[in-house]
Amino acid sequence: MQRSLRLRPIVSLLMGLAFLLSGAGLQFTLLPLRGRAEDFGDFALGAIGSAYYVGFVSGCLLAPYLILRAGHIRAFTAMVAVAAAAALAYALAPAVPAWVVFRIISGLCIAGLYLVVESWLNDHATNETRGRVLSTYVVVNYVALTFGQALVTLYPIDQAGNFMVAAMLTSLAIVPVALTRSVQPAPITIVSFRPGQLFRAAPVAMVASFMIGVANGSFWSLAPLSVAGSGLSVDQVALFMSTAVLAGAIVQWPVGRLSDRVDRRRVLLVLLIGAAAAGVVPWLISASGMTLLLFGILFGALALPGYSLAAAHAYDKTPASDVVPIAATVLLTNGLGSVVGPLIASGFMSVEGPRGLFLFTALAQALLAVYVFHRVRVQASLATPEKTEFDLASSALVGGVVTPDAPDPSDPSVVVPETDAPVAATGGAAPASMR
Repeated sequence: MQRSLRLRPIVSLLMGLAFLLSGAGLQFTLLPLRGRAEDFGDFALGAIGSAYYVGFVSGCLLAPYLILRAGHIRAFTAMVAVAAAAALAYALAPAVPAWVVFRIISGLCIAGLYLVVESWLNDHATNETRGRVLSTYVVVNYVALTFGQALVTLYPIDQAGNFMVAAMLTSLAIVPVALTRSVQPAPITIVSFRPGQLFRAAPVAMVASFMIGVANGSFWSLAPLSVAGSGLSVDQVALFMSTAVLAGAIVQWPVGRLSDRVDRRRVLLVLLIGAAAAGVVPWLISASGMTLLLFGILFGALALPGYSLAAAHAYDKTPASDVVPIAATVLLTNGLGSVVGPLIASGFMSVEGPRGLFLFTALAQALLAVYVFHRVRVQASLATPEKTEFDLASSALVGGVVTPDAPDPSDPSVVVPETDAPVAATGGAAPASMR
């Protein structure tokens, strides 16, 4: 009974997150398609895709201060309201400069909302329930994003209906959180970033997080446009995106567990080679229809788990006391790669046509594979007992910096906000922020 009482407030948080990410997932698929209907060029659509990650990285840096100022519930409510307004604004102002601004705002809000949810979940999880709670959180992320992308078929692309649905779903995220009787956690972590330490300790982790951001950020931003230009209908585009994300989610856990027994870099190398092949073959054979859908599933299964392996490798090579800043550095590096990727990929699409996106992702993954192969040859792998156990909750891209234990409020990086809002007596957790 006591465990049930402790998990009840978490259910309301996860419900709010599911609404929020369903709206976000819908926008990931909708915006490139609607942008093409508005005659936006490839580079413009790439810039819009990059703008989301500019906002996301900014949110990782700025959102902790907003929460310190307003508290978790008020910050959550404010950011949801702004994100919902941005979802409606796309239909009202179908112009590239306006969409770039709206996308930056959306990314900033999503990063901040992840931070609120993750810190709250960490606070309410006990040592006995933490793994189950955080794993459930990751599953909710993937399921909601997959479901949201499928919703793009509800209304014609050239109408405003889908934007209204996205705004409605985003707005509904407020309800379970605002009505929760749970007290909000007090400590929040102001995270420092340590790129130098990460590169010295685990160069593969840092380079991989950036290059995976380049490739996967391009996929998230431009794949709907690419496959639609390759002949898929809107229904098939939704199916392509949903199944690709679902395949990546399913494969993450077995791949991670395998990397506990084998050098993570070798596992990553195999995935990169497979993902590069899954990208270059559809470009070579001009795949369309069901063939393209199958390659989308293969690409998702091979490309999307890469970030988890890079993050886990970083944790293997750094002290436990540095997990939070190192995880934040991996996340920020990935975000910067996601800013760069869509801009370059849009150039490939302008030259090579819609399938140029897959050529670009294949080249990015092939270059990373060469670097990983070099590092495997020049640096010995860790013995299995020296590794940290793979933890999907702390290494999944959809999560943020979630810690296996609640941070110590006496740690200098943990700040207790001065607020009149009630706080938990347990002294909660404080992840940095997310993707």
